[in-house]
Amino acid sequence: MPPWFVEGEGSVMAKRTIRDLNLRDRRVFIRVDFNVPLKNGAIGDDTRIRESLPTIEFALNAGARLVVLASHLGRPKGKPNPDMSLRPVAARVGELLKRPVSFANDCVGPAAESVGRDAPSGGVVLLENLRFHPEEEKNDARFAKELAALADAYVNDAFGAAHRAHASVEAIVRLIPEAGAGLLMEKELRYLGEALAHPERPFVAVLGGAKVSDKIEVIDNLIPRVDRLLIGGAMAYTFFKAIGKPVGKSLVEDDKLDAARDIIARAQQRGLRLLLPSDHVVAPKLEAAVPTDTISVDDPAIGDRMGLDIGPQTVDAYRQALADARTVVWNGPMGVFEIDAFAQGTIAVARAAAEVRGTTIIGGGDSIAAIRKAGVADRVTHISTGGGASLEFLGGRTLPGVAVLPDA
Repeated sequence: MPPWFVEGEGSVMAKRTIRDLNLRDRRVFIRVDFNVPLKNGAIGDDTRIRESLPTIEFALNAGARLVVLASHLGRPKGKPNPDMSLRPVAARVGELLKRPVSFANDCVGPAAESVGRDAPSGGVVLLENLRFHPEEEKNDARFAKELAALADAYVNDAFGAAHRAHASVEAIVRLIPEAGAGLLMEKELRYLGEALAHPERPFVAVLGGAKVSDKIEVIDNLIPRVDRLLIGGAMAYTFFKAIGKPVGKSLVEDDKLDAARDIIARAQQRGLRLLLPSDHVVAPKLEAAVPTDTISVDDPAIGDRMGLDIGPQTVDAYRQALADARTVVWNGPMGVFEIDAFAQGTIAVARAAAEVRGTTIIGGGDSIAAIRKAGVADRVTHISTGGGASLEFLGGRTLPGVAVLPDA
């Protein structure tokens, strides 16, 4: 079944995938997302590399003459930076694939061409960081043409970069007619697309994190679709201030108070259950060894303290709201979960989400870290590799890297 892609105003389209392409004896350019944490040449987390392996192996098993892997890493600002070289990643890909992976010192020009030319039949090459060239982020047609010259078929498996109209994501597809989504991209689009287009109900969204501004589009797009909307994290305090509750020194976006009121009004108009915290853990400052209190969100005793986690009453309410859910989308923690004193709400909600007898989709780096901290990563249906991309997708935006792929 092809991945559903919800485009623009909710029209649903199916995209061609790697399964639809003839790869035998062809050079296959796979845009991967190897934007992994890297420090002193050591990879901190290789999840994104592992997630790309099925697509790479599919291409090799389909008889590809050469697999050319391309990715960005970090933000080198359009010039080479040895700290952001993909060379250590090439070594790790080789270990995981259990076969040699050649490394090209550049992603275009003689270095890329010679490594590709000299690779054995059935070989794998990783190109140097695409963002070492400013033309990549400018979606430059000439740069895309140089990349396209390295291949006969194109596969986009970089969901985490699909919201960027960059040369290796968008312009190149117009130059290689044999193109499709990779297996990871297919999985991302299927889970996120079907959650938006055909959710099993009740459909519950859990949104947290620091800023309402990061989530306004998502909330706007989800209000007509979900059955319950649970809000936590620092973004809750913009809602609290908007409705006259005491917020102390909690993080508030004053320029988003009207937006928060509008969201509440729209939810009420639709009859949507919008749940905000009823109690919270407060502290004088954001530090590990500070005294904390758990108080009602209506209690002015917050004084000059700040709210840093949801409290046990809220946890119970959110657990009940998730109990009969059949589709759950979660993006953003319920508190400052990096500090144990303010992690209990996030961990409790993570465990409740993992108990859901249906589809649970986790998106965003902080949510993924929270799910892992709670020890339930293996019990959720899908963990999205694309933070910004999954937010834009859930917000109803068209992702350039997906829209340009041929329809199924």
